[in-house]
This record gives sequence, C-alpha cells and structure tokens, in this order.
Amino acid sequence: MLVSAREMLEKARDGKYAVGQFNINNLEWTKSILQTAEELKSPVILGVSEGAGKYMTGYKTVVGMVNGMLEEMKITVPVALHLDHGSYEGCLKCIEAGFSSVMFDGSHYPIEENVAKTTELVKICKEKGLSIEAEVGSIGGEEDGVVGMGECADPNECKAIADLGIDFLAAGIGNIHGKYPANWKGLSFETLAAVKEKVGDMPLVLHGGTGIPADMIKKAISLGVAKINVNTECQLSFADATRKYIEAGKDLQGKGFDPRKLLAPGAEAIKATVKEKMELFGSVGKA
Repeated sequence: MLVSAREMLEKARDGKYAVGQFNINNLEWTKSILQTAEELKSPVILGVSEGAGKYMTGYKTVVGMVNGMLEEMKITVPVALHLDHGSYEGCLKCIEAGFSSVMFDGSHYPIEENVAKTTELVKICKEKGLSIEAEVGSIGGEEDGVVGMGECADPNECKAIADLGIDFLAAGIGNIHGKYPANWKGLSFETLAAVKEKVGDMPLVLHGGTGIPADMIKKAISLGVAKINVNTECQLSFADATRKYIEAGKDLQGKGFDPRKLLAPGAEAIKATVKEKMELFGSVGKA
C-alpha cells in the first residue's frame, strides 16, 4: 500500500539520515528499486516526472503498475509514489490518479504566485492525506524542458512557502540536475544553514543527488536534508550495462534479443546503484 512521504521524512530528519527518491521510467526500473528497498529494509520514494508519466502512457498506468508490484512482490517497506517537479495541473492529475505524494515546482513563478498555487494544493493534499513538496530557488540543469541555472534560494522566501503547511521543501543551494561540470563550485552550505534556521524542523530536499561527493551528502544530511533525489546515475548505469550486453553479442545464437535478458543487466546495475545510495544516505534498516 502506498503511503505519504511525510512520516518517513520526519523519521529521517530526526534520525539524521535521508530517504532516497529514485525516479522510475519503466517496469524494470520500478522492480529493481522496490527489490533493493525490500532487501535493505529501507523506506523509498518512487519519483515520476511529468515526461516519464507521459512515456508510461499516463499517471493511472503508473499507479496501477506500482500498486500491483507492491502486492505481487509482497513489499513491506514504506513506499511513496511522488510526482517530481510537477506543474499545478500535473499535481491535480496525479492526486486524482492515486499518487501518495506530489511536488509542486513553482520556483519559476514570482514568489506571490508560487505562494498562491502552493496554498491551493496544500489544502487539497491535506484533505486527501497526501504529502506535498514545494521548491524555492531553481535547481540547475534541465528537467523535462525546464532549465534552471542553480540559483540559491532566498531563506525568507523559503519560510514563506514552508509556513503554508507543506511537508518538505526543496531549496536551491547550487545543486543541479544531470552531470556536474568540472567547474562546479559545490553546494552552498551557508544557504542551507540559513534556510534551516528560517524553516525550523521542516524536512529539506536535495535534488540532483548524482555526482555530489559523499562528504557533501553527509554534511547536507546533518543540516536537515531528509530526502535526496537520484535519477541521472541510474540512467547512466542502466544504459552502460545494457550497451555492454549488446556489444557482447549475446543474442541467443542469432535468434534475436530476448527483451527480458536484454534488460536484465541494466536492471541489476540499477539495483547496485540504489544499494550504494541507500547505504550512503543511511536509510538501510530504517523501514
């Protein structure tokens, strides 16, 4: 059964660890992430971007697939299904489809409009028992066509959004989506500490978890980060393992690739990546 992410992130905040959000793009990714979470007894958040939701034919399909897996695989750890970087309209569609958590990304709006739209969604989510994440200060890189330069969030704006009743907050602190460039300056812990001072016990979210050094990850957790998003690293490991399988020519003696065998190495690579991240985030055994 899907659950809100609220309780798992409050426990993570208090326990000084972080829950991983791993984005899903198909059945194989979802299965690998759930298997790893169950084996490690770690809570987990399955992230779905609007682009991935469209690719998988729609949010109802995603909900049906995930709920079916939870039952058939006998998953016992807490699992939240979360819309990642959602528009206002996307949030409404996911709420209707049966997601247990949504993120409204209003960071590209003027703060007044971000506040207004977030306020409306908070009311709906509270009525339905869903958790809601909001964002202040854009995350660098590109996510479904939305490009951010990695601006650091204004701590006062973070407080204005946090006070609306959201459950967790993504604050831009120099983090980006995708690979980090060689000249990346690193996370702004000064900004993170200032945000934490303003929002108090609000669990904080670190987007762009791929490529951030382990010491920065651990310091961010110590400063209140309770949720860390990982997508690009899974994409890279999946693609690399699948490529190597094809290049090895294992095509069943010229009969063509069995899709289950073709995707198996990529699925195993994702499991290894998720395991590594869960161990780094400290969520192993916290279910």
